[in-house]
Amino acid sequence: MIGTVSAGLAHSLLMFAVGRGLDRETLLQKAGIAAPLLVNPDNRVPMDSYRALMRAAKDMSGDPALAIEFGASEPIEKHSVVGLICHSAATMGEAFMQMSRYARLVIDVESGTDKPRFTLAQLDSGVWIEDNRPEPNAFPELSESTFARFVCDYRRHFGDAPFAKEIHVTHARPAHADAYDRTYRVPVHYGMDRNAIRIDPTWLSVEIQPTNRYMFGVLSKMADALMKKLEGASSIRGRVENMLLPLLHTGEVSMDDIAAKLNMSRQTLYRKLRAEGVSFEAILDELRHTMALHYLDGQQVSVNETAYLVGFSEASSFSRAFKRWTGQNPSDHKARQNVA
Repeated sequence: MIGTVSAGLAHSLLMFAVGRGLDRETLLQKAGIAAPLLVNPDNRVPMDSYRALMRAAKDMSGDPALAIEFGASEPIEKHSVVGLICHSAATMGEAFMQMSRYARLVIDVESGTDKPRFTLAQLDSGVWIEDNRPEPNAFPELSESTFARFVCDYRRHFGDAPFAKEIHVTHARPAHADAYDRTYRVPVHYGMDRNAIRIDPTWLSVEIQPTNRYMFGVLSKMADALMKKLEGASSIRGRVENMLLPLLHTGEVSMDDIAAKLNMSRQTLYRKLRAEGVSFEAILDELRHTMALHYLDGQQVSVNETAYLVGFSEASSFSRAFKRWTGQNPSDHKARQNVA
C-alpha cells in the first residue's frame, strides 16, 4: 500500500495500544518500525507499517473495534500541527478548509486525481464530507478511525450540537458494527459507493472559541514548510528514502526489494533515479549518514546502538563509514555533542 503517515500519528496509535496493556516492543517488531523513527512527530512512516501496527494491536488485544476506539479517544491536535491549526480557526468551515489543505501532513495517500482527500459535496440528499482516499477497503480501519475522530472530536468541544446525520462506508458491515452505533450515534450504511458523512449545514458556521489568529498564522507557516518538505518527498528519491527509513535497522535493504515495494522493476527504478541525478547506493549512504547524526546528536542511544539502527552489523564498519562522512570517529562526535 503506497503512502505514508506522520510519525506523530503512528506514535499515538502505539501509545494507545500500550495503554491497553500491549507490549511496545512486540508491536514495533510486528509493524517493522524502528523506535527512533517515532521520536520526531514530523518523520514519515510507510502506510504498510502503520496498517501492520493497527492490525497487530487489534490481534494482540482481541478487540476488533480498536481502530474506532483509537479515533474516538485521540484528538488530532495531540499528534499533529494540523489539529492545532484547526483549533485556531474562526469557524468549523474554516477549520475544515485548513484540515483539507494540510491533510497530507497526517496521512499522505496518492489519490490518482487532483482532488484533495477531503471535500465538501452539495447533493440532493444534503451536504456531505467525502473521503476520497483510493482503495479504502484495503484498510477499512482507517475509515473507522477517521470518522470516529471527526465525530468525537466535535462532540468533545460542542456536546450534542448538530453535526453528523448519517455515514456511508464502502466496506461490508463488520461483526463489530455495534461499536459503530455506540461511537457515531447516527445511521451507518455499509457497502456504499463512497466513504462520506452527511452533515448539518449549520456546522460550517459554528464559531470556534477562543480563537488565536496570531497562533493560526504561526502554525500555518510551520505547516506550509512541512508541506513543502513532503512534496519534495514525492520524487522518486523521496519515495525511496521513505521506503528505506523504517528498514535501515534490519541491515537488509536492497534495490530489488525497494523496487518491488514501489511496484516497478529494478531497471525502471535505476533509470528513474538516474534521471534525478542520483543512485540507490548514494541515497542509502546519505540516509545512513543523516540518521547516524540524528541518533548521536539526540544523546539517547550509544554508538553501538546507532550502528545497528542505521544497518551496520559491526561497530567497526560503522566507525569507518562515519569517519568517511564526517572526518571523525562517532565516539568523538558524540562526546563533543555532550559537552556542547
